[in-house]
Formats: sequence, structure tokens, C-alpha cells
Amino acid sequence: MKKVALGVLPLFSMLPLAEAIAAEVATNLEEVEVVAVTPLQFGGVDINKIPANVQTVSAEKLQEAQALSLADYMNRYLGSVNINDAQNNPLQPDVQYRGFSASPLMGLPQGLATYVNGIRFNEPFGDMINWDLIPSGAIDNMSLQPASNPAFGLNALGGSININTKTGFSAPGHSFEAQGGSWDRHSEEVTSGWNNGTWGYFLDAKYFNEKGWRAHSPSEAKQGFGTLSWRGVKSGLDLSIAGSDNTLRGNGALPQEMLAFGRDQVFTHPDITRNRMMLVSLAGDTWLNNQNQLSGTMYYRRNKIGTYNGDGSEFGACLDEGSGENAFLCQETDGELADEGLFDLAGNNIANDPSAVGGTINTSSTLQQSFGFALQNAFDHKIFGRNNHLVGGASFDYGNARYHADTQLGSLTADRGVSGAGVLLQDAHVRLTTETDHYGVFLTDTYSLTDKLDLTISGRYNQSHIKLRDHYGNDLNGSHAFDRFNPAAGLTYAFMPELTFYGNYSESSRVPTPMELSCANPDDPCRLPNAFVSDPPLKQVVANTFETGVRGRFKNLLPGYMDWNLALFRTINNNDIIFKSTGGVGSNVGYFDNVGSTLRQGVEAGLSGNFYERWRWSSHYTYIDASFETPFLGSSPNNPMNDGGNIQVNGGDKIPGIPAHQFKFSTDFDIVSAWTLGMDMNYNSSQYLRGDEANLTAKLPGFVVFNLRSEYRFSKNVALFGKVTNLFDRQYANFGTWGNTGDVLDGVGLPGDQQSRFVGVGAPRAAWIGIRLTM
Repeated sequence: MKKVALGVLPLFSMLPLAEAIAAEVATNLEEVEVVAVTPLQFGGVDINKIPANVQTVSAEKLQEAQALSLADYMNRYLGSVNINDAQNNPLQPDVQYRGFSASPLMGLPQGLATYVNGIRFNEPFGDMINWDLIPSGAIDNMSLQPASNPAFGLNALGGSININTKTGFSAPGHSFEAQGGSWDRHSEEVTSGWNNGTWGYFLDAKYFNEKGWRAHSPSEAKQGFGTLSWRGVKSGLDLSIAGSDNTLRGNGALPQEMLAFGRDQVFTHPDITRNRMMLVSLAGDTWLNNQNQLSGTMYYRRNKIGTYNGDGSEFGACLDEGSGENAFLCQETDGELADEGLFDLAGNNIANDPSAVGGTINTSSTLQQSFGFALQNAFDHKIFGRNNHLVGGASFDYGNARYHADTQLGSLTADRGVSGAGVLLQDAHVRLTTETDHYGVFLTDTYSLTDKLDLTISGRYNQSHIKLRDHYGNDLNGSHAFDRFNPAAGLTYAFMPELTFYGNYSESSRVPTPMELSCANPDDPCRLPNAFVSDPPLKQVVANTFETGVRGRFKNLLPGYMDWNLALFRTINNNDIIFKSTGGVGSNVGYFDNVGSTLRQGVEAGLSGNFYERWRWSSHYTYIDASFETPFLGSSPNNPMNDGGNIQVNGGDKIPGIPAHQFKFSTDFDIVSAWTLGMDMNYNSSQYLRGDEANLTAKLPGFVVFNLRSEYRFSKNVALFGKVTNLFDRQYANFGTWGNTGDVLDGVGLPGDQQSRFVGVGAPRAAWIGIRLTM
């Protein structure tokens, strides 16, 4: 026994050393962040091996920021992202990244591909992104990938947004959150997640309601999401169901002259969008062996979008030469009598009604149904003794849309609302159905040439078919086909943890949407989103992107760490498509056209850190040089510097709506372990107005906005939180366009029929407080 004791005692004496070694090993083993390199959430790679500056968002970050939506979070915290309040509704932002849009507005060129659980979320009819259909409480993580990554398919001209939702395995637990404050805004949200190791579920239900800070701007949103999950030893399945029923009012831009009456005024109203969506999807994966992961998703999506928009009118009462009385309707822009092409709500042709002047009601109904699937295989195997990660797959997306639109003449009320007169315009009577088929085959491979050098190549072949059928004539009938192979290649070299170099070249494309093809005739312009008139061909847009940069992490600072990145990017769009305004009240009359090449290039830099495990901060700066490279004759009758309704756009003229400089800073500090105080700042420089592609008029001024937030955690189950937006009540506008006021301003004592700067005004200071219960 004495010998045994003598042998064991030295081992016990070494336990402190063993514990110290184990602690050091655990410290050195950092968590590797894996990011998907295709739309499907499976088969990802280490983010440090991706030859681009990928930005990620977690559910925890969304909650800590108290962001209203994912788009709101991106605008406040992610580099190179800004928002245009063209619609002026908090749930309908026009998001821009590096000068490319992901917007719910019909008519904007959509340059970002968006996926939710591997499902293409760009709408079939116009590629729009309806941000109100993405429940933020159900988001588990999101990645914003720059450059024209072809693996993400169509519309990834400037980048891609890949969203994954929660399951009972990733988010077990239950919570209730309620908040309220300014503008009678309140929201309530319930989440519940559970699993027993094999089966699990996750549920999220949210209700949002507000009166709105502008007149006639109440909104209501009801969102629901649920997932039933199964996990086996090597396989998993997720069955998800999502639904939304949202009624949103965003009364758009305001003529600058009306700012004297208050920033809460509206030009005309109502402007209502109702989104009713239902989505069912099934996603799964299985490990065929230790190196092979097969995964896929399939879905059915139905979204019905209804719009009801009151606007000014181009029609007035004209004199009857015989009697000298107002007896006819005529279009004031050209003086042509509207004695034909008018009918009542029952469809009967009617004679002129000179009382139906002053206003119009534009209505539309778009029923979109889509289904599709994607299948991929991820291989992890060595080649010549080096690590290699290969992902290959295919996808199919089918969509059909039934589009109905009408314009009803009416009269303006005292508060600039529109009362319909029951007189419909034949030219704006649209009954159109469309079908879209998108096929894709993709491959991406990351190969470790050395321990520090990784090479990535990828490519995708896209084929699209678009069919249009006119049910009220034959002008819109058409059939179009597009196909293209887009390649990409890049590399990363890790000199040391503090310094990694990366560079890539990539190509991506987008095809003209059915909506653009229906409104592409310069001789017969249309009114968005209503009067589509013909179907001439448009070319697909192709983006070529070069990007290079350096990044790294400095450890053991203060103590803590600091991440940094610096990137240069250059994207050229060939055969870019823009909307050319041809005048009319507002600025939504015109047509789509290929305008040659456009350029978006610039520099972006970022710093972020976590010191003493209680002080977190980040900053981003972006310079974007966005310009037209091919001269063209633009149409902009509302621009006061026009020449016969046209403006000459030269190479080098800046693209409107894109601020050249953006700077963001945010910080959170734990005053005590239970109390966190945070703030963020957002600066956007000046920008040219839409309708001023030739850069002939003054820019919209730049602005800076500060926001404040705080949270106090009484226990792990109860937290009180609050926020103040636009802390210093800055009056600003982040969107501008040239438009015509028509006769709308006559009722407020301002000159009518004026070329005016319409601005998207920013919201004033506001505050909300809320409580969160978790278990």
C-alpha cells in the first residue's frame, strides 16, 4: 500500500498543472463561425476562408439592438447598408447595400438576392422584397454576403441575404415580449421552443399596430411562424409554416413646399398595401457517410398583394367650344379629350363626366403563387492530402402571377384624400397573368492549397422562361427566354491571425421581370404600378465584380479583442435597366429601358471590439462611387433643368439615391452586470434626387441620426428595456425625387402644377418601453 501511495501522490501533485493546461487549450480553441456558401443552410465553410467581407447577424444581436425589423438592424449596424424612406412606412423600407436595392417598391431594380431557409424570397412578378413578411423574432441568424456570388442565383448583383429561422433545437425556451410608446405603436410577441432530443417545435406569433407619426398612416401587421423538427443520428427534417396578414399605410414622399405645414403632412392619401402570405416548406439533410452531406428543401408560397393608392389627376374639365361650359374631360398634359376609353364600375362604356377631376384612385391586386425545390451535396474530402470542401446542386423555382389593375377618376377631399367618381380609365385597365420558370445548376469548391492559403471557385448556370398573357387585348402577350453561366474565383491567405488577405472576381445576372417587360415601350409609357401597356424585349443585366481586402483580429487588448477589415470593390452592371419617368402628377409614369453600363465602386472599412467583457463597440465607413458609364438621353419632364422633357446623361454622372459617404458607430456598455446602456449613430452624405440622373440640380442634404437604448435584467427571467430613436430630433430626408404637384396643392394655398422636390422625410424623436419574460 505504501508503494501504491508513493506512486499515486506524484500524479495528484500534477493535477494543478493538468488543469492549467486544459484551461489554456480551451482558451485557444476558438469557436469557428460557419457560413453557408449557397442558399441552403447546410454545407457551410469557415467564414475566414470566404474571399469576401461577410457580415452576420444572430438572434441575440437582434434582441439586444431592439431593432424593429431585420432591415432596421441592417441599416443601423451593418456596413455599406442604408435605407431610403420612399414609401415612408417602418415595415416597407427601401434597403440598399453598396448601391444595390432590396425593396418592396415595384419598379426599382432589385440587385440583392434574398433567401429564407433556402427559399427564394424575391417575388415572382417584380423581384421585390417585402420585409414585413419576414418575422424578426423567428430569425436564428442571417448573413449578408457581398459581390456577385453566382451560387446565390438571380439578382445577386451586389450581394445576397441568407436568412435561417429558429427551431426547437436552436432556440429552446419560452418568452413573451410587449412594448409600446410613441405614435400609439405597440407590439406583442410570443415565442415557444422545445425538444426532447428527437422531436422539437418552435412557434412565434407577433402583433404590431401603430397610428403612425404622419397623418393618415396607421398600420397593422400580424405574423405567425412555426416549425416541427425531427433529429436522428445522421439526419434531420424541418417542416415550417409561416403566415402574414399585414395592412400597411405609407403615404410616400412630400413636396418640399409642404414642409412649412409640418413634416407629418401627406401629399395625397390613402396609400394602402395589404400583404397576405402563406408559406409551407420542408427542409432536411442526411449524412451519407462521414464526408458526404445531402440536403434539400421544397416549398409552396402564396402571396396576395393588394394596393389602394389615392393620387392627383392629370385630367381636368375642358370647355365645350359650342356652349362655353365645362363639358369634357381632357388630359391636361396633352389636351386630348377623354371622350373614349371611360367606363363605369360595372364595365359599361360611359360618356364624359367633367366632375371626375382632381384625383385618381389606383388599385391593384397581385396574386402570386410559387413553388420549387433545391437539392445539393456537400463533400468534405482531401485532395493530395489537403482539405477540400465541394458543394454542388440544382434548383428550380416556378412562379405565376395574376395581376389586375385599374385607375378610377375622382375628386380631392379637403384633406387631399380621394373620393372615387366611379369612372374608370380604359388605358389603365390591366388583366395580366405571367409564368416564370427559373432553373439553376451550381457548384462551389474551397480547397486548402496550404495551411494558410485557400482557393475558392464557383459557378452557376441559370435558365429562365417568362410568359405573359394579356386578358384584355394582346399588347402584353409575350414569351421570353434567358440563360447564362456565371463564374467566380477567389482566394484567402492568412499571414497571421491579425492579418488575412482576400480577393475575388465574380459574375451574376438578373433577368427582366414580367413587370418590367410589361412597361418597356418609350412610345407608350405606363403608370406604376397600374397601366402596363406593351411587351418589348429587354436584355438581362450582368454584373462583373472585383473585390480585394484585408482583415484580422487583434487579441489580448485591454483585455479583449478587436476585429478589423478594409476592402476595395468594383462592380460594373452591363445592360442595366432603369425606370425613365415621362412626367405626370407625382413621378411614377414612364417606362423601363436598358441604359448600357453602370458602375458601383468604393472602399469600406470596419472596426469592432469587446473589451473587459462589458464594453462592445463597432464602427463602419463606406465610400461608394456610383455612376452611369454609358451616355444616354434620359426622360425627366419634372426636372426643372430638362430640355424638351429630356436630360442628357453623360458618362460619370452619379446614380441618384446613393449617398457617397456612410459612417456608423454603435456601442453597448454594461454599467453593472444587470444594466446595459447603448447608443448608435448613423451618418449619410448628400445624394442626387431620382429624376436627376444628369446631376443638374442640388443634392438632398446629408444627415446624422443618434439612437439610444437600454435594458435592465431583474433576473434571468424578467427584463425591462427601452429605446429612443432620433435622440436629438433631427429633421432630415433620406429620399428625394422630382415630381409634379398637379392641382393637389390648390387647397393649401400653394401654387399648383409645379415641378417640385418630393422628399422622404425622416421620423422625429420617439421613445418606447417594453418588458420581456422568459423561461
